[in-house]
Formats: sequence, structure tokens, C-alpha cells
Amino acid sequence: MCVLGFYAYDRSHMKSILLPLSLKALLPAQIHALCIGAYYKKNERLFLTGKMPEWMFYVIAGEVTLERTGLQGEPVVLQRTRLGFVSEASLKVAKYHCDALAITDTHVIKVPVKALAAALDRDPDFASRWISMLNSEVKRLRLHCERLSMKSVKDRVLHLINTEGKNGEYRVNTGLKSLAGELGVTHEALYRTLAALEKAKAIRREDGCLALNHVEITETNKGKLP
Repeated sequence: MCVLGFYAYDRSHMKSILLPLSLKALLPAQIHALCIGAYYKKNERLFLTGKMPEWMFYVIAGEVTLERTGLQGEPVVLQRTRLGFVSEASLKVAKYHCDALAITDTHVIKVPVKALAAALDRDPDFASRWISMLNSEVKRLRLHCERLSMKSVKDRVLHLINTEGKNGEYRVNTGLKSLAGELGVTHEALYRTLAALEKAKAIRREDGCLALNHVEITETNKGKLP
């Protein structure tokens, strides 16, 4: 990990450059000056399971996953973030409950945990904004849980495109093996399912995207899908 070079500038200048509008609006003004920008290379870990939380991480570019190791030794993706906080559950706990992995080269804003927790305790307006942010995240995680409850890989893929994509397109920035972990399936099963969905003309793959063709899955082609 390396600290972003422009942190050599004065803090008043950094704040206007580093903090996205959404984060500036969320955090109290006194927290802005305490934020630190950082860069993580692909496959570098932001934090490790069992370590004491010192920072909250806000992704501004790139992609980060929260992962645990499954029973077979495979990585299980708990959360994937391309913009926003990635460690909300670690705000008031003694140790991180999982690893955070940079799936691509990633830029983040680091917010000190102690200062953030103290601000939540004393600032009811900030606490209300924080709850609203968490509410949105809970809704997104419910969709993720709903997806994992589906029995077929096909249903999980289509659900992902419909709920996480835009206009029927879901961008895969990090490769299908990583996507398989997020869907809770083996990469072999995902490859087979995507091939079957393409053959049935239910989806197409182009320019790093999985895109719906908006065709009805009929009884004729339904049986051909995993």
C-alpha cells in the first residue's frame, strides 16, 4: 500500500480534491481533515481477519471484496464494493471479521475509526445520515442473500444482471473466476451456465459486460439451461 502522492499538499487543498461529494455530505466537517487517501495494487489486502480496526475504507475507484475462506479452502465473497464504504460492520468491534482484497488497482479514502465512532455518539444529524446509508446497504445485501438462496446458477446470474446491472447490462471488471465467488458457485459451473445462456440467446457477452437479450426463456429452451 502506498499513500497517494498528493497528500504532500496542505490539507485544505486535499479535502476539495479527495473527498467525493457523497462522502463530504455524509461526514461531519471536522472529520474531513482526518481522512487519508491511499492506493492499493491488485490482489493487495486492505485489512486481514482478526486485526484491530483502525480505519473505515471508502472506495472511490477500483473494486474491493470482503472475503472469508470456505470449507473447501475457496474464497467466499461476502461483499463487493466499487463505490462506498467496505467495512461498515467493523466500526465498533474488536477485530475485523474478514479480509478485504483489492480486486483491481484501487483508490480509497481512509477514515479513522475512533473519530468516526465518537462523531456518531455526539452528532445526531450525522448518526441519522449514517443510518440512511446503512439502510441502503442492507437493501443491497438482502438482494445478495436472495441471490445466494437460488438453487440454479442460471437464476443467480440472471438475478445479478437484473438487480445489480444498469439497463440490463452488468459489467464484469474482475474476471469470471471472481464473479463465481460472488455468486457462490464454482467457476466451472459459471462458465457452463454462461455458455448455455448465450446458446439460448438469453444473454450476450461483449466489452466486459453480461447483457440481457430481453428474450423470453421458453419451455423449449428452459430445459437446456443449467
